[in-house]
Amino acid sequence: MPVIVQTLEDASYQDQQDLQKIYRDAPEWLFSPFSGEVELIESALADGTFIAGRFNDRLLGAARLQRHRDVWYMSHLCVRKVTRRRGVAERMVNQAQKMASQAGAELRLRAPAGHLEAQAIAARLQVPLEVLTT
Repeated sequence: MPVIVQTLEDASYQDQQDLQKIYRDAPEWLFSPFSGEVELIESALADGTFIAGRFNDRLLGAARLQRHRDVWYMSHLCVRKVTRRRGVAERMVNQAQKMASQAGAELRLRAPAGHLEAQAIAARLQVPLEVLTT
């Protein structure tokens, strides 16, 4: 599946609908510190921190990518439930690592403590995981 990973700068109406579908099935812990999917989506679109995995002009996955000088943080990574386990998240993390490396930075994943999904993907892709405390 040729997933194109890109920064989501100008989200079309369809992109916004796809983002809602992506985060609709997300576990509640994924939204922290936001109150839910709407606040997360609005915030990330407003500050330009969304990256997305696109296939056939539709978004399949999304994450926040906060860029700092030496370290980039990827958080709130989620893939549509019907598309999970097909390599979309891995492709997104790998592309974010490449982008960070080209900018002279390191990529780190961020997730709340105790969530095995985040720990598993970080371990599998050999990306440092920064555990967030509330």
